Amino acid sequence: MTLLTVRGTDLYYETHGGGPLLVMVPGASGVADTFRAVVTHLAAHYTVVLYDRRGFSRSTLGGPQDYSRRLQTDADDVRRLIEHLGNTPATVFGASSGGIVVLDVLTRYPEVVDTLVPFEPPAVLQLPDGQKWVDFFHDVYDLYKQAGIGPAMQKFREHAFPDTDRQAMAQAPKNEANASYWFEHELRQYPRVDLDLEALTGHADRILLAVGREARGYPAHEVNVVLGRKLGRDVVELPGGHVGCITHPAEFAHELTQALTQMRMNRH
Repeated sequence: MTLLTVRGTDLYYETHGGGPLLVMVPGASGVADTFRAVVTHLAAHYTVVLYDRRGFSRSTLGGPQDYSRRLQTDADDVRRLIEHLGNTPATVFGASSGGIVVLDVLTRYPEVVDTLVPFEPPAVLQLPDGQKWVDFFHDVYDLYKQAGIGPAMQKFREHAFPDTDRQAMAQAPKNEANASYWFEHELRQYPRVDLDLEALTGHADRILLAVGREARGYPAHEVNVVLGRKLGRDVVELPGGHVGCITHPAEFAHELTQALTQMRMNRH
């Protein structure tokens, strides 16, 4: 097991393939396994780095955590991982709340980022009805405290994702410790993040905003539509919905690779 010791944890990570560095940051599940199906296809073009975010599965916590700065700590972990691997700048992909993490990486540490792909980041305060969604996530958390993980997850999925995503999520392996950690420290906190749009605009030419084709109209998809207007960037649709990398791994990897290649050609 490969570990990188950083402040307050040992980060579990693994590398696949060869080529330019591509770091993939998971969302709610927090684990490298989120990308297990898609990495096989991406590793033909990149050195793909998968890891468990701190507090999830194999990245166990080794001391007190400052949860008032958890997002910044998550971003710092990505920076340290890239620098440890010694291949900067890197392409950095983040799914769901991992997309919020990678936006913070670009804001704070632009020197380690070549291209940023925030895939459906649920930074819902960007939406006109964003406060409604923040309130909804608090309601889901309250249901979790009252009735447990199962009913809360069902409510969360039914309102926030299309049917194809809900089916895939329901079939995913269960990890109660990871789910509880996410409920306590992420569900309410990350969606209400106040993105630094000025900093992101300054690096907009590095940002590839990506969404799931089947997730139109759902909040995380619409966040990137709004960000596209604010940052002056086109939005690329990839196969599937919010978890298209799980439901359509080969097609997802192919179209993501094409979009990244096209973006680099346009920049140079």
